[in-house]
Amino acid sequence: MDTATPQTPDLSDQTHNVDGVLLRECWYYALPSHALKRRSTVHRTLLGDAVLLGRDADGKAFALRDTCPHRGTLLSKGAFDGREVQCPYHGWRFRTDGQCTAIPSQLADQKPQAQDIRALAYRLVERDGNIWIYMGARKEGLPPVPSVPNVGVRFQLHESVIFDCNIDIAVSGLMDPAHGAFVHRSALWRAADSIHEKQKAFSPLPEDEGLGWRMDRHPASKNSKAYRLFLGGAPETEISYRIPATRIEHAQTKKYNYCGLTACTPITAERTEVHHVMYWDVPGASIMRPIVRVLTKRFLDQDRRAVMAMQDGLAFNPPTMLIQDADTQTRWYFRLKRELLAAQAEGRVPRNPLMPVMLRWRS
Repeated sequence: MDTATPQTPDLSDQTHNVDGVLLRECWYYALPSHALKRRSTVHRTLLGDAVLLGRDADGKAFALRDTCPHRGTLLSKGAFDGREVQCPYHGWRFRTDGQCTAIPSQLADQKPQAQDIRALAYRLVERDGNIWIYMGARKEGLPPVPSVPNVGVRFQLHESVIFDCNIDIAVSGLMDPAHGAFVHRSALWRAADSIHEKQKAFSPLPEDEGLGWRMDRHPASKNSKAYRLFLGGAPETEISYRIPATRIEHAQTKKYNYCGLTACTPITAERTEVHHVMYWDVPGASIMRPIVRVLTKRFLDQDRRAVMAMQDGLAFNPPTMLIQDADTQTRWYFRLKRELLAAQAEGRVPRNPLMPVMLRWRS
């Protein structure tokens, strides 16, 4: 991608037709790999669907709809022997690919037989210490699975927090560049009087990385104290955002790397789980995990409280606005969301309408 040149951004506020809509045919963050033990299953609600996530006796992760096709009982309440899940109500058994293998109550001449029944199976990909689930029916031409840069960084920790709001409101916190000095004010991170003008180049992601955009690599802001302390110097930073809800930040000095992956997963239309995964290759920094975990929890809770204050205000249906240039990325989010929904309806590959641009704001 060529160096971005100044351009008037698209300031259209057409969000009403997709506001609150949950996107399907997309990869969502399910849980960190370490949370799914061998020969075990867990229940999750994702996009309003009951999902059983498990890991078989060979260590392979799988996902099924967590309701028995017979009477709707949660399969996660039943037994799992590492090969098959058994419904606790009538003993129906299912392989990890969803195929039913036993209906104990049926005689040989009665219908249905086990071979006639399948539970819905979801596609899973395990990558970078994370498990991603495809919430859709498409079998081919799936979008790329999000991944962190291949620079030798290692999975270090995962934290998550529940936001009691629609994913659109939660996502707005991922891409808002102007709230840091107010929501995350601290001596370690940044102070209110550190606000200054910023100018960053943005470009659309290439097709093989997904539908989204990138804040091109640039020297980290002078008020990013934490990076300087952790990485031992002033890093260069690159931030990418992928539809539906994944933000990946890569900070790099001449010696060390840090990557932060933040992903929003809808539980329902009114609840969203925000995951944050951290990677680094700083020698000996693992001893700092307990401190980093506490700070990460605090950071996420600051975002949660800020978003919930916005949610509480929006309940009164007030007039709102999106301004130039600080809110341009929010506009892009809704524009790409509309494009993805249109492409799905028309049976075509989504096209990224964004162009390279230079944005300016104060933060």
